Amino acid sequence: MIALKIKKLDPKARIPKYQSANAAGFDLCALEDCEISAGDRALIKTGLAISLPIGYELQVRPRSGLALKHSVTVLNSPGTVDSDYRGELMIILINLGSETFKISAGDRIAQAIVSAVSQADLVEVEYLDETERGAGGFGSTGR
Repeated sequence: MIALKIKKLDPKARIPKYQSANAAGFDLCALEDCEISAGDRALIKTGLAISLPIGYELQVRPRSGLALKHSVTVLNSPGTVDSDYRGELMIILINLGSETFKISAGDRIAQAIVSAVSQADLVEVEYLDETERGAGGFGSTGR
């Protein structure tokens, strides 16, 4: 287990917590009240900043209940917070539903997962090895 250092940038911010003993993610809460009109998006402040160890990222993902019940999801899912970022955690939510979605301060709006990452050695080449699939994509392997 790693330590994730969390700093409150605003006294109203809520320190996240895991909602069950074996939960993979912890919930992030909205700092302020807001509304997202149908078809619109909003940048929601959490009032928190973090410090992750090198070699880890924070993945920000939708909450399944918001997606199912209200058609509200994280727009850039999964959002990535790099280990060297020290600014405020903010969540881009989009309302894909047909009604305005209201958020109250303290509402759980997204979940976050700490994940190990590795960087690749990026090597430019003239040719790539051939495979049976080749350049086929976007459903080329069937249903």
